[in-house]
Amino acid sequence: MSEVKRRKGNISKPNEDEQKKQVVKSTKSMRMDLQTASSLLSLVASLGLLWFLFQQSVQLAAVEKKYHILKEEAVKFQDMENKISTISEKFASSSVLQEVASYVSMITDFEQEVSSLHNFIEDIQNSQQARSKKFKTISKTFQKVIDSWKMSTSEMDTNTSNLRTDTKILHSEIISQINTMDQGLKKLSERLKDLEDSTIMNLKALNGQEENELLRIEQQLQLDKNTAELLKEEHNSLLVRSNDLYQELVLSEHKLQECKTYLPVIENAIYSILRLSSELVAAEIKKEDMITKVINVENEIRKATTEIMNIQNTLEDMQSEDS
Repeated sequence: MSEVKRRKGNISKPNEDEQKKQVVKSTKSMRMDLQTASSLLSLVASLGLLWFLFQQSVQLAAVEKKYHILKEEAVKFQDMENKISTISEKFASSSVLQEVASYVSMITDFEQEVSSLHNFIEDIQNSQQARSKKFKTISKTFQKVIDSWKMSTSEMDTNTSNLRTDTKILHSEIISQINTMDQGLKKLSERLKDLEDSTIMNLKALNGQEENELLRIEQQLQLDKNTAELLKEEHNSLLVRSNDLYQELVLSEHKLQECKTYLPVIENAIYSILRLSSELVAAEIKKEDMITKVINVENEIRKATTEIMNIQNTLEDMQSEDS
């Protein structure tokens, strides 16, 4: 009987040590996995954003370079227009016929330059349209990524809330079962004590003819002991399960908090991209205005060329009449 008491006192010690070790190991491994995953996710998002901004800055630099080239060509057109006006003034005042041939060749060269510039402007327009379509496609893709990110965050919030509710319900059920088992263990311990006391009293009063009854009582005591051990094992497994669910809840809340932390960074990146898009649109509007000015200058040059040719024909007619 004293051996039964010693075993009953030493049952819970190794189970408690094993539970503590398992909880510590599972907590450490889950924290390391979560930190690694969040770090990789942050690194991939940062690299993708940097690559996208670098591509946009390169395209903006190319547009600015073409804009400066157009500006220089416009200055050249203005200089040529001044020269043409000077030529017109010379013809109006009384011009020199020897300069007409040189001006005609200059006008021919200028028409060739205008044609090449017109082709260059068309190439710029085509490349700008292609770049604008590409930028719109990238913006739509990025917006889809943001929408999916927000959707996954919302689903994660919902799942975390459901998990928290289920965990609370399961925790309350486990606590209720644990309390019920504790009461059962207490009753069983009292019953064992009563049986031991009654067995000791009966052993003193029994004689040799009551050995079979004593054996039956000992078997009943062994059965009750086994039942108590099974109840304690079930109690320990419920405790482990409760700790695991609590750890999962803590990790889910931590992961949700990290996702909410990264969300402002992504929103700032979207605002930067939209601001860059507005700047590109403004640059495109300036480019279209410059193209319109160049076309107007080209039309004026053609008119001046026609007038010069008419003047040249008139002078040739006058020269032929004088001869």
